[in-house]
Amino acid sequence: MPPLPGELPGGVPPGGGAQWAPPGGYGQLPPGPPPSRGPASRALVYIVVAVLAAAVGAGAVFALRGAAGHAPGSSTASQDIPQPKTNHGGGTTAGINASAVARRVQPGLVDITSYVHLQQAVFEGTGMVLTPGGLVVTNNHVIKGSTRIKVTLVTTGRQYAAQVVGTDNSQDVALLRLVGASGLKTIPLGNSAAVRLGTPVVALGNAGGTGGLPTVTSGTITNLNRTIHASDAGSRSTETLHNMFQTNAPIGEGDSGGALANAAGQVIAMNTAANSQNIGASGTSEGFSIPIDRALSITRLMAAGHASSTIQLGQPPFLGIAIATSGNGGTSTATSPRTQLRQFQAIAQGNFGAVNSSGQCLPNANSNPVPNAIAPARSGALIGAVFCNEPAATAGVRAGDVITAVNGHAVTSAASLHSVIMVYRPGESVTLTVVEPSGQQQSLSLKLGPGPAA
Repeated sequence: MPPLPGELPGGVPPGGGAQWAPPGGYGQLPPGPPPSRGPASRALVYIVVAVLAAAVGAGAVFALRGAAGHAPGSSTASQDIPQPKTNHGGGTTAGINASAVARRVQPGLVDITSYVHLQQAVFEGTGMVLTPGGLVVTNNHVIKGSTRIKVTLVTTGRQYAAQVVGTDNSQDVALLRLVGASGLKTIPLGNSAAVRLGTPVVALGNAGGTGGLPTVTSGTITNLNRTIHASDAGSRSTETLHNMFQTNAPIGEGDSGGALANAAGQVIAMNTAANSQNIGASGTSEGFSIPIDRALSITRLMAAGHASSTIQLGQPPFLGIAIATSGNGGTSTATSPRTQLRQFQAIAQGNFGAVNSSGQCLPNANSNPVPNAIAPARSGALIGAVFCNEPAATAGVRAGDVITAVNGHAVTSAASLHSVIMVYRPGESVTLTVVEPSGQQQSLSLKLGPGPAA
């Protein structure tokens, strides 16, 4: 397949109160000079390959979210995740039968559509079915920041809603569960530990985000154990991925989470990133894939419910408010609401102007809110904005309010609010103590919603 545009962009970084950025994957890099070619190419910043199907605003907004720590209830267990299998066959690039490989692999492939409500964005990627009951592995950047995920079987067109079982942003791996699925075809697995330089491979994925039967390309493994810096144009962040396979089988936007298979039709890796200088161009391409053994070991931990410093389970609790951040991009630790107001003003000044958020809810996170009036509280978490139809807005929280307690636990800053709220899970009810700009104190109850995937 010719290199086509990639997969979707990423979302709210874990830790609550961090800058809200376009979610889900790595898209095209911002305009700028092309990377140098030749020996210096090992210093290139690559891009993860997901497709942004809807425009995303440029404004910087901050959304409070708790830390994920609870997977959706089910009978999922680590033994549900299959083990790597012995690799079969060899062959040469010239002799590989890409069509035969595709026929073996594509029944276990799915197209993934991630919806990022507050950004009004849609991202397209690929996933691989691991179990007949509907566990699907994909890249974390495909679903990062999403609040709703739709999955479509590529061979039948049947669609399912998907729940997030777990995410690992550092390894770029996510595990989904398809709601109501049974009897699904799964991908045939190989063993990435047995892969060698020159191994012929076939790459399959949702190139261009067009859906349907996957685009198919072929090549060889050209490098092992590569460390790359992968850029997320949405959040303008870069992550380092280690021990990646490199292939000259063209990988393009939309292929993220798709399969890299050997000549016997066994999946040996998950397609993740590409050389930015070749995306959208003709000719050769560098693609990078996560060895399937590593992806399976990570999803096995997720299925067993083992959270860690990198693995988040389920989706986090969500209030649907904007809070302040400090100069380094972390959640503000300032106790004074006036200091937090100045932080909102600084963000707005650096991001094309402010929107007066007082007296209204905001329909999305594509602007820079600054409340016109704030509560006369001495400490607490200043609310810069509330988002329409989200839990806080429904409960009556307004921009300019200051939250001073959650369920009786004191809140002294935006960072403090995050620490207090992160112990709850979506669906649980909490009572917020807020001081209004008029000085009146209110107790407002709400049910926490599911937040953007980590």
